[in-house]
Order: sequence, then structure tokens, then C-alpha cells
Amino acid sequence: MSKMDIKFVKRTNIKSSKKRTSKFKPLLDAIEKLKPGGQAIEVGYTNEKNINSMRTAVYQYGKQNGIKVKSRRDADSKKIYFYRDK
Repeated sequence: MSKMDIKFVKRTNIKSSKKRTSKFKPLLDAIEKLKPGGQAIEVGYTNEKNINSMRTAVYQYGKQNGIKVKSRRDADSKKIYFYRDK
């Protein structure tokens, strides 16, 4: 059995190679234009999985770009809103 080379690294050094830009590019472009305390973005969805995927993409984008984005969901009308607080 060969020796395993194990090393601890900072999580900030780990880059994700998974790209979400193709599916969510229009949403991420709109997120970029949000102003704190300004308008919100309204996005319709078809199922719960879409919500989680959208939120994950938006929150990761925000973290990478230093933007704090929040979201609220309207389950009755199947819409999710993204906005920036003041």
C-alpha cells in the first residue's frame, strides 16, 4: 500500500470549477445592477429545485463579488425576489 499525501489548505484557496453562468447568466447580470435599497428582481419558478439552484448561484456570485443579496419567496404566485438591503 502506498503512502497517501495529505495536506491541509485554507478554504479560500479552493476554487470551484463548476460554472453556472450559462443557465443563470441573465439573472447574475441583473443582480450586478441591483442597488442597495433600490428595486428588486422578480423571477418565476416551476419547482423547489429551481429556487435552491437560483439562490445558490446568486449567493455564490455575491460572495465572490462582495455583494450582499437577500431573497424572499412568494409560494402562492411561485415567484422569488432578490434584493439588496440599505
